[in-house]
Amino acid sequence: MIIIGAGQVGSSIAADLEDTHEVIVIERDPARVEELNYSLDVLAIQGDGTAVATLEEAGVDSAGMVIASTDNDETNIVACSTVKAISDAFTIARIKNTEYLRTWERSEKAFGIDFMVCTNLLTAESIVRIVGLPAALDVDPFAGGQVQMAEFEIPDGSPISNQTVQEADRFDSLTFAAILRDGTIEIPRGETVIRPDDRVVVIGSPNSVQEFAQTIAPDESPGTAEEVVVVGGSEIGYHVARLLEERGFRPRLIEQDHDRARQLAEELPNTVVMESDATDMAFLEREHIGDADMVVAALDSDEKNLLVTLLAQRLGTERTVAVIDTTSYLELFETVGVDVAISPREVVAEEITRFTREGGAENIALIESNKAEVLEIEIDDASVLSGRAIRDAVGELPTGVVIGAITRDREFIVPRGDTVVESGDHVVVFADAAVVDEVTAKL
Repeated sequence: MIIIGAGQVGSSIAADLEDTHEVIVIERDPARVEELNYSLDVLAIQGDGTAVATLEEAGVDSAGMVIASTDNDETNIVACSTVKAISDAFTIARIKNTEYLRTWERSEKAFGIDFMVCTNLLTAESIVRIVGLPAALDVDPFAGGQVQMAEFEIPDGSPISNQTVQEADRFDSLTFAAILRDGTIEIPRGETVIRPDDRVVVIGSPNSVQEFAQTIAPDESPGTAEEVVVVGGSEIGYHVARLLEERGFRPRLIEQDHDRARQLAEELPNTVVMESDATDMAFLEREHIGDADMVVAALDSDEKNLLVTLLAQRLGTERTVAVIDTTSYLELFETVGVDVAISPREVVAEEITRFTREGGAENIALIESNKAEVLEIEIDDASVLSGRAIRDAVGELPTGVVIGAITRDREFIVPRGDTVVESGDHVVVFADAAVVDEVTAKL
């Protein structure tokens, strides 16, 4: 496994894979190379990931996969093309520009790339999924959209706060998978009490997840009538507005640059584009930004995104989402009051990790910066679940595992103790990071 680029994405992937793969990292910066060799169980070498000599030094001939994850699209594309010219390795490129993605999608394996991960589009999709789900911090689809994993923060005064899981569990097709509290992960039992400010991970049908969201925050009324304001006409901001339009919303978008605002107004027919500085308090008050249900800050500066979200909250905006490029800021932003902080780098690392997991995971969501995972696995005859009732098979799985949902022939099945799992079923499971590899091997 070769990773080109030891920035935040490359380092995150390397850290995630060091225990299960032989990882070699190519990085130009000698200081980063030294740091990686010291902090991780990987071999980091200094060099240019687009150069044949460097790739050969890294052992590209015997590599099963090469991930190009530098911050430069063109470098990643050239690196993958070079790898394909001299080896049979599976190539993954991280890119920001969606034009490259469109070209690649039109011609399978264009540029010599087997899989392309578009940072800006993935980030926008993550943001749009939480619109309309009150108190949601993260939402991920599984089984072709038939199953959702969602993470919610339980507000103080919520109808289910201080209830037991058994009392709160009044939804037809929903499983309480985990409770995140004070940095720890607890697998909930019927008698577990849900406290204010807990983060609860649930897995279920989209309807049941929506119903749960409305139950824990009944004062918020989700739907396409919600007013969403997108601040910043960046690629991420543009895609958020475009995806919202596709879902029937009519968002507002604030962009300071005249030419960019004009371009966006032409490309987004159902979005009101306003040309202004979003940090201008008088403008925000005049446009009643405080009345918005959600403000998404998608400027190209972390600091400005923080300022915009804090100003919006001061004016009364119900929920704020900030795009954070520096992953280490995530906790800080949420501490000072931003409702949801989304890191494009973490979103991309999650997508790439899906390809590197052994055991055939179809889809993966990382919880709390990789403290746990939600995985979708297609069951085959060798699985410990195949042909057995769940209660009979769970004893062979490690602790820290919850079976959250099953789909069979595109039908949703609520997992119960007497549910018999069949070969070909898709099972969505929650697993503590420490046991993920053991779980995927057994399932």
